[in-house]
Amino acid sequence: MSLKSSRKEKEKLEDVEDGTNHRVSSMVKKVVTETHESLDYLPSHSDAYKTWRKLKPHRSDWDRWVMMALIGIVVGTVGFLMHQTIDTCFEKKWELVEKFISHGDFFTTWLYILGIGFGMVFCASALVLFLCPSGSPSGLPEVIGYLNGASMRHIFNIRTFFGSFFSCALAVSSGLFCGPEGPMVHIGAVAGYGLSQFKSDTLRISLPFFTRFRNSADRRQFITAGAAAGIASVFRAPVGGLLFALEEVASFWDIKLAWQTFFCCLIATFTTEIFSSSFGGFVYNGYFGFFKAEQRILFWVKDLLDMSVLAFIPSIIIGIMGGLLGALFVVLNVKINTLRMKIFNSISHKFARKLSKLLETLFLMAVTLTITVYVPYFFSCTPDPTKTDLTNSSHGGHEVWDVAEYNCPHGSMVPGSDDLPKSNNTINQAAALLGKNGKQGIMILFERGSHEKFGFPALFIALGFYFTISCWTAGTAAATGLVVPMLYTGALLGRIVGIIMVYLFGIRTDQYGRWIDPGLFAAIGSAAYFSGVSRLTISLTVIMVEITNDVQSILLIMVAVLTGKTVGDYFNHSLFSSLLHLKCIPHLEAEPYVVQGKKKVDLELFTARHAMQPCTVIHLRESVSVLAELLNTTSHNGFPVIYSPTAGQDEVFLGTISRLELYMLLSNSQIFQIQEDNNPCAAVLQYQEVTVEKLPDQARMNTLLNKYSTDPQYQQLFINLEPYINKSAVAVQAHFSLQRAYVVFRTLGLRHLTVVDLHNRAVGMITRKDLISLRLEKKLIKMNSGKLDSDEELLQ
Repeated sequence: MSLKSSRKEKEKLEDVEDGTNHRVSSMVKKVVTETHESLDYLPSHSDAYKTWRKLKPHRSDWDRWVMMALIGIVVGTVGFLMHQTIDTCFEKKWELVEKFISHGDFFTTWLYILGIGFGMVFCASALVLFLCPSGSPSGLPEVIGYLNGASMRHIFNIRTFFGSFFSCALAVSSGLFCGPEGPMVHIGAVAGYGLSQFKSDTLRISLPFFTRFRNSADRRQFITAGAAAGIASVFRAPVGGLLFALEEVASFWDIKLAWQTFFCCLIATFTTEIFSSSFGGFVYNGYFGFFKAEQRILFWVKDLLDMSVLAFIPSIIIGIMGGLLGALFVVLNVKINTLRMKIFNSISHKFARKLSKLLETLFLMAVTLTITVYVPYFFSCTPDPTKTDLTNSSHGGHEVWDVAEYNCPHGSMVPGSDDLPKSNNTINQAAALLGKNGKQGIMILFERGSHEKFGFPALFIALGFYFTISCWTAGTAAATGLVVPMLYTGALLGRIVGIIMVYLFGIRTDQYGRWIDPGLFAAIGSAAYFSGVSRLTISLTVIMVEITNDVQSILLIMVAVLTGKTVGDYFNHSLFSSLLHLKCIPHLEAEPYVVQGKKKVDLELFTARHAMQPCTVIHLRESVSVLAELLNTTSHNGFPVIYSPTAGQDEVFLGTISRLELYMLLSNSQIFQIQEDNNPCAAVLQYQEVTVEKLPDQARMNTLLNKYSTDPQYQQLFINLEPYINKSAVAVQAHFSLQRAYVVFRTLGLRHLTVVDLHNRAVGMITRKDLISLRLEKKLIKMNSGKLDSDEELLQ
């Protein structure tokens, strides 16, 4: 699929936003309307705000560092629990059926595995559908959208925190082709949000601690740190977590936030490692504080290889293949999720819709486990000289059955054990690739010196199934991540290229040819395919080095990553950008991308006037009835405030005031004045009374608005808005460059951008939805880009 078909899908979603797509349910329209709500990054700079600031004592940032440490500890602990739960459940599941496999009873094996998987997936999906308030597995796209300035409900709810944690742990343990990384980013973001606010609407508690962080700017910084800590904890990659937040998650960044996020990632990784060194399978093993390399480094590569300049040739080839396969994954996943949304949204009954999502995940579980159990049946066991008796030190040093020995003959008995046979150093290649969880499978594929461990049939079959099933899994009702499937699929691709190299040049053991190793190309393939799907570069390179300890291959990884990203960008956008569009999240990219046909539109040739919407203005002293009628009849969330400097002059733009602030003013009748009342000592509300996140009582407010708009006495009562308007509201002139207006809006994190003429009269307003690429295309394509506004036109 090319950009053309991708744009068609976005046009359909744009029709949803405009309300012209009648095939989409009213529920989706409601969700889209809610996502169009935006957030102000900075508070309103009003007189009330300045008075409040004067009363606040100057404080150092020690409490901010304490909060970062607290977030790191919580996220690190959650990461440890996630890993332990997944590993323990996965191993116990296969140990239960080991005796059936050893006797060739694959049908009973399938029944047991399917029953356990059904139970896990049922709970995983039900937790998201019925516990999480949003009713969907919110994840990385939602966090990216929120940090970009789009307001979405319920994504940082405490029920979402617990629902996503248990759902993810059960989904990965069940055997679905997924990983915990995406949900851990979301869980970390929820921890950053909840801990920094020290309050919960769900639990109806609000503790009097760290109250100064209850503002949009600080909240987003802690969410950014929490998301970075989630990646750092689950990958044991603190620098990679920091760079991932910088490159993909955060829209607002500065060097101070970088230091604090780095500290948070450090604490999260340290917490995960200190617990992991002490416990295995939730059993204390007595190694507190002793960090073993095989435990600390997720996919530890023991043998580093000397590189040759010739290695860059297959690295570039792998990069091209990874970019092509990554672009195909994005296309298929978007199509599958679009079809999924269309089918489920056509079901009007809410419970039936949730039940349908649950049944889809159960059906996917049945397909996945059927492949996992029965495909290895058609493969015979092959010798594996690199395999040794499996002693899992993370589980107290006891012997555990290895699923790679699926239907392989047993060797001698383990000394001191009557029922546990020893391995005879043979493996079932398909079982090793499909039966193991993602972490263990990737470690096997990265293994150096294992040139003949896997053959083409097992690798191609595993690649086909893993690519297809993981593409289907992403977007189901359970909380699932895509990083492990991306690494696994790329490792399979790279391993195939490595084996081709071995067939062409043989197994080389000399100094100049040892780099021809399938394990090396598996790691390069993981990076290339990951880049082809996500289009990450800097953070991906660092993460690959941190999780493999293979610094020697960093140049090859960089080449493959850049090649994969370049090839993928030629065909479509990244997966995260595509999901943002698919979920109708109004995300503003760093640079606007508007296309007419196949040609990119130069927004420097257009002006702010071309993108603005007509605005409704209010006067500095406005009657109560007019304000009530305005709120009753419009849905705008911000209003320009105008006034006349001297009698007889035109009314000019002074500042803006939000809808929520007007609600709070109208709910306090003590500030109402008569027209002639110019008393400077009139009652003025404090900043905390005006600035709230939501209305405390919507029903009471509706009653007041109806009363104010119908009772004639309120036509004679006025409100002086001067102490409450944002006098630092950003405004641009109508002939201001649209390209630069976009940059100003996104860089400053604005919710409203007022457009004025040459006389400083408010003539329009630009909001987030006006700057979405497809909205701009619809407005600008019909215009003549060569025609500029003249000063005379702007004065009219």
